[in-house]
Amino acid sequence: MPARRASRPHAPAALGLAALALSFTFVGCPCLSGPVNASPGLRWFLFSNFGASRICPEMLKSGVSLRLQDRAPAIGRFFPMQCTYDVNDTAQTVTVHITGTGYGYMQPAKRVGFSLTTSVEYRPDFQIAGDDIYVWGRLNRIVQGPSFQLGYVENPVIDVMANVPPFGGLANVLGNQIVAGEMTRGFTVLYNEDAGKDFTLGILMPPQRPHHPFEVSDDERYTFANEVVEVQAHQRDYLGPFEIADPDQALYLKISVQGAPVDIMIVDKPTGDAWREAYQTGKPLGLPPGPVQAGGPLQPGMVDTRRYALRPGLYYVVVDNTAAAGLVAPPVTLLSPLGGSAAQVSYLAQIGE
Repeated sequence: MPARRASRPHAPAALGLAALALSFTFVGCPCLSGPVNASPGLRWFLFSNFGASRICPEMLKSGVSLRLQDRAPAIGRFFPMQCTYDVNDTAQTVTVHITGTGYGYMQPAKRVGFSLTTSVEYRPDFQIAGDDIYVWGRLNRIVQGPSFQLGYVENPVIDVMANVPPFGGLANVLGNQIVAGEMTRGFTVLYNEDAGKDFTLGILMPPQRPHHPFEVSDDERYTFANEVVEVQAHQRDYLGPFEIADPDQALYLKISVQGAPVDIMIVDKPTGDAWREAYQTGKPLGLPPGPVQAGGPLQPGMVDTRRYALRPGLYYVVVDNTAAAGLVAPPVTLLSPLGGSAAQVSYLAQIGE
């Protein structure tokens, strides 16, 4: 019989099954890599006893980006709020049950808020390749759902027509194709004790590595994220949250923007949770409901690298392309008198001393 375990939802977070690779660091000794790689039974034993319990806590830590296609900029984010899992020792599978909310941007609906519930069965495995550990979650089957519930729709015409084909199908493509599609691709986690974890949807085999906008050369910092996001005019993206676990640690951001200038605002998790909830449910755009810890304007064409000394805790990095907060606003152009310039933001988020 499958064993059922639960995890309390203590934070919005991500489809980041990423850091369960941390559970396998104890087998990083070269003397163990050969026997482990050669034995599927031993790998399942290690996963089921030491890795499976990490799935839900890691999924409930940070948001996962949503893309229209591989290597395209992120156009939204999904935040799991509740997570449980079942381990089936006979079939050597793990089923993850997820409920969460999120937002995305796509024409003509513009900003869309949604909730989603699904159960996905993965067939996990891993391989030790030198100093790297590759962890895979291959899709075995969709157990339930995905049940996608459309919430706020910014475009009032599409909002009224949300349940009328073809407009309903157009709006729901965010859930039925993008969110569900991302989850069913499987995932690869590449873990290195010095460099941190790297996560990508889809299956990569050693020595393949995920594609990123920035090359990481400092192996004394732990990498949270290294990606490109697209933030349309009058929109935001809530990156993270990222965890500062020790008073001696700091958040390092390397970031650049093409297109419109944006504001970068770092807020603590309680402030970011409330601000994000208002954003994805269509409340009026406004100031953050709490203090901004750090940040500032970011102009196009420059690469900004900064160290943010923050107290231990979880922090969102908010990319703001609105006139409602921050110091810059979407520029007005002849082609778009209401302001319509998108910002394409490349960023690298790390933690270090």
